[in-house]
Amino acid sequence: MPAKITIRDNGSIRIEGEFTIYDMNGNPFDLAGRTSIGLCRCGQSQNKPFCDGAHAKVGFQSACPARALPPPAPKQ
Repeated sequence: MPAKITIRDNGSIRIEGEFTIYDMNGNPFDLAGRTSIGLCRCGQSQNKPFCDGAHAKVGFQSACPARALPPPAPKQ
């Protein structure tokens, strides 16, 4: 199953399906077989880049309804 990414209102970015998460050096995180994970959006998690629920404690608020993006700018 391809990955499904959901931006949760006032919460994490939820990823479900087949995916790999890499650090800046190209090293994969060991997700211990998980097929779903939450990524931190609030910046307060003690387990970054993964969500630990800190958004609820700090009152993080952000709603991101789906929308169309403009076409990418031409490469020069």
